[in-house]
Amino acid sequence: MGKDTKQKNKKVDVPIKKIKVKVIGVGNGAGSIVADIVSSVKRAKFLVANTDRLALSKIRRKVEIFQFGQDITGGFGTGMDVSFGQLAAEKEIEKIKTVLKNCDLCILIACLGGGTGSGAAPVFAKTSKELGNLTYGIFTLPFNFEGEKKLEIAKESLKKLRPFVNAVTIVPNERIFNIVDKRVPLKQALSAINKILAFSLEGLIETIYNPGIINIDFADLKTVLKGQGLLSYLSRAEARGEGRAKKVLQKVLSSPLYPYNISKAKRVLFNIAGPSNLSISEVAEISQGISDSVKRESKIIFGVSRRNEKEKIEISLLAVGCAKKNIFPAPIKKIKRKKSLKIDKKRRVSRKTKPKPKISEKKKKALRPKIRKKQKT
Repeated sequence: MGKDTKQKNKKVDVPIKKIKVKVIGVGNGAGSIVADIVSSVKRAKFLVANTDRLALSKIRRKVEIFQFGQDITGGFGTGMDVSFGQLAAEKEIEKIKTVLKNCDLCILIACLGGGTGSGAAPVFAKTSKELGNLTYGIFTLPFNFEGEKKLEIAKESLKKLRPFVNAVTIVPNERIFNIVDKRVPLKQALSAINKILAFSLEGLIETIYNPGIINIDFADLKTVLKGQGLLSYLSRAEARGEGRAKKVLQKVLSSPLYPYNISKAKRVLFNIAGPSNLSISEVAEISQGISDSVKRESKIIFGVSRRNEKEKIEISLLAVGCAKKNIFPAPIKKIKRKKSLKIDKKRRVSRKTKPKPKISEKKKKALRPKIRKKQKT
C-alpha cells in the first residue's frame, strides 16, 4: 500500500518539446534577405531555395542552400516566367517535403513580382501546410518603377499564397522612401529594410523561446496565427530615458515598413522586455496603449520578460487580421484624350453641339406671334 502511494506521488518529468523554426527564402530577392538576417536571428535554421545556381553560390555558409528545377531551367533563373517557377517546384515536390518536414514554424520569405519567387513560393507554402506546419509568410512587393506587369504578377501570386499560409506580412518596396534618403545607393537601401525585418523576426522568435515573468510560449503563437492568409503586422521597437514607455509604444505602432496599421486586428501578441526597474505603471501604459489601438473584441496575449541592459524597454508585437486596405499602390490613371474635332466636307471645324432643350407647347404658342411679326416687317 505504501509503495503504491509513493508511485502515485512521484513527479514525472515530461521533456519539453524543442520548437523548430525554419526560415526559407524562395528566389533571388528572398535569398538576399535571408543572407542579411541570418547573423541577427538566432535559434532558427535558414534555407534559400532557388533555380539559379550562380545566385546560390553567393549565399553565406551559415545558410543551407537548395537548388531545384535544373531539368526545367538548366540551372538558370526563370526569366520572370511564373509558370517556369511553379513547374520547377512541382517537379521536385518530394525534395521540398524533405526540406520542410520536422518543422513547427515555417517562415516563408519571397519577393513577389518575378518568376521563381512568385511561381515557386505557393508550392512551398502548400507543401508546408500539408505537412501540418504553422506557416507564416513575409512577402515584398515590387517598386512602382518596375512597371505594372510585375505588380500584376505579385497580386496573382499573393492570391495563390494566401490559402496556404496562416498569416502574411506584406512589405511594399516603395516604403523604402520612408526609411532612407533618396540618394542612398539601392543595395544599401534594400539592406535597411532587411535589417528592420531581421530585428522584428528576432524579437518574435526570442519571445517564444525565452521564459518571462509573464510567459509567452509556442501555444500562444499558434493561437494568434490561427487562420488562413490573414494580413499581419510584425514590429519591434526599443527606447531609453525619460518617457521611455510612451516613446517605445509610438515606435512599435508606427513601423515604416507597412502601409497599414493594427487598428482592425483580430488577435494581438506582444511582449515587453525591460530591466529590473521596469515599473508596473510602464507595463500598464504600454498595454493600455496597444489595447486602445485595436477593436474591443480583439484577443490580446501579452508577456513581460527581463533584460540585462539597463534603462532600455523593448516591445515585440505581432498583430494578425489587420485591414486589407492600401496594400497595393493605386493603379495609374489613364489620361483621357480630348475628343477630336469633326471636320465637315467644306473643311469647316465644328464641335459636337449640346442637344437643344425641349420647348413645351405653351412656350411654342407664345413664341409664334413674335415670329409672324418679324416676317411682316
